[in-house]
Amino acid sequence: MATTITVHTTINEIVQEDMHRSGLLQGLGIDTCCGGQRTLSEACKEIGIDPENVLKQLTLKSGSQGSSVSPDAETDWSQSSLTDLTAHIESTHHKYLKSALPRLSSLISKVRTAHEARHPELGQLEAAFQALRSDLEPHLMKEENVLFPMARKLDAGESEFHCGSLQAPIRVMLMEHERADRLQEKLVELTNHFAMPEDGCASYSAMLEELKAMKSDLDIHIQKENEILFPMILEEEQNLAP
Repeated sequence: MATTITVHTTINEIVQEDMHRSGLLQGLGIDTCCGGQRTLSEACKEIGIDPENVLKQLTLKSGSQGSSVSPDAETDWSQSSLTDLTAHIESTHHKYLKSALPRLSSLISKVRTAHEARHPELGQLEAAFQALRSDLEPHLMKEENVLFPMARKLDAGESEFHCGSLQAPIRVMLMEHERADRLQEKLVELTNHFAMPEDGCASYSAMLEELKAMKSDLDIHIQKENEILFPMILEEEQNLAP
């Protein structure tokens, strides 16, 4: 059953019910990742916008989706198994990043070479993106090779691991998510919220669109792990404890 959203609903709850609300909220300047514990009212107050107007936009968006809503938006991942959720994250968000990160790396380098004389911030943009890529690629490997296999073993009833409790690797993942969020905010700042400059070219436009798409997907990706997957893992581990 759908949750009735009010201005007192937390950002996490709003996005968890429909992950695609993240894009609308991010577009309004509301942090849906590490700032998700705030209520809609608190988040709007911080940036000086009317929470009732945002609530209306969220309601209209949900009501207008109809049959066009994507399967992911309709899935309540909190009701899935650890095996299904980790498989979904790998096949959707990990797969996307593995394709997008090298493509964006080349595109940003191309744009910086052509436009850095008039836009010196592009050098900082490339550095921030490369830092994000350098963090994300090993992060995905750690999830796929360590944490996710252990989550699937929990599904099979196994509860003893060489690392002891899964709290430790999850704590590392959360710290890395926080750093990714900070680096993404740096990308937003350096691109003036992905605004196209007057002297931008087609490649510049493509770069901004790709960065915006990556942020939207990564926000949803992190939200699924922080708010659904990790709590599910810890709860299952506790349930299986002797």
